[in-house]
Amino acid sequence: MTRPHAAAITETKLLGGRVTTFQPATGYRTAIDAVLLAAAVPAGKRAGEHALELGTGVGAAAFCLAARVGDITVTGLERATELVALARMGVRANGFEGRVEIVTGDVLAPPEAVSARTFDHVFLNPPYVLAGTSNPSPDPLKAAATVEGAAKLADWLGCAAGACKPGGSVTVIHLFERLDELTDGLAARGLGALEVLALLPKAGGRAKRVIVRARAHDGPGAITTHPPLVLHVADGGFTEAAERLLRHAESLL
Repeated sequence: MTRPHAAAITETKLLGGRVTTFQPATGYRTAIDAVLLAAAVPAGKRAGEHALELGTGVGAAAFCLAARVGDITVTGLERATELVALARMGVRANGFEGRVEIVTGDVLAPPEAVSARTFDHVFLNPPYVLAGTSNPSPDPLKAAATVEGAAKLADWLGCAAGACKPGGSVTVIHLFERLDELTDGLAARGLGALEVLALLPKAGGRAKRVIVRARAHDGPGAITTHPPLVLHVADGGFTEAAERLLRHAESLL
């Protein structure tokens, strides 16, 4: 494995310093979405669970889940080899060898490490923006992380549903404006018991992100809508509820 040049990467701490990530100094950058996604995965209720993150990037969400749930193992799937290298650096820095594995591959053709097994939990933060609806970043890694490529949202959801054990969970964070597409897509793939949580930038604001959680092979049913999570107070700082998730590794939902 080739280590990225040190001048091209930065070290970022998450969960109040519990987690270390390495990421490109410019372009692709980890956001709080990864931390919130990990907080929403309903893991830790049984010993020895195995989770899969699709599109793990530099491993931020995978590491946050491993830090919160002490005996879980996590497989992270990532297509970009540059990000795989950074995620593997993070595995070592966090002491997650044997608990977090980063594999190279695409959701359109998952490698055997993913396709040959099923998982208790699958979680994902797919590219938010439909191709052709915006000007992508000139940075190829950032563009791939934000704008759909060959793999569309339906492909991501199909991969997640296929990788999840019966009764297991699928957790997605995405644009609020694509909520119907998310819930319909999950239901069409046999996932039920859907739960929806909108993320508000400020109280009274308009939701930009949403977290949707479902149970695999549970069949159709009513959708549970939780009270929204407000992220910021008036002066721009985080609310107490957000701080508990982002700094103190509490679980969400």
